[in-house]
Amino acid sequence: MSREDLAAAQGELLRALLAGGSAPSGFDPDALRVEATSLLAKRRRIVSQLDPDTAENLGERFTELFAEYAIVNPRQAGSRFRDDAAAFAEWAVEHGHMTPPRPERRWWRRKG
Repeated sequence: MSREDLAAAQGELLRALLAGGSAPSGFDPDALRVEATSLLAKRRRIVSQLDPDTAENLGERFTELFAEYAIVNPRQAGSRFRDDAAAFAEWAVEHGHMTPPRPERRWWRRKG
């Protein structure tokens, strides 16, 4: 198998696991679906831990909306989970699922 063929096969597998793609030839679709569900749950859990305000704001809709977001926004190689959490919050605001967070107000005033 050439490097190009291997890269194409790996890309197909990643699409099946992370972006809702169909199972590549030679893979058990049910097993891939279980693994994809597990990976999505892990990603969703980490994002909710990093940004509990967004998770709380969306309430019961968080799981469904995160799945919708994740299908069209798979994590990129080298990306950080904090970036993913921030991008999800922006996506939720842009799609009208929540209002933008208000900037934090400081309890002190600066003199001068």
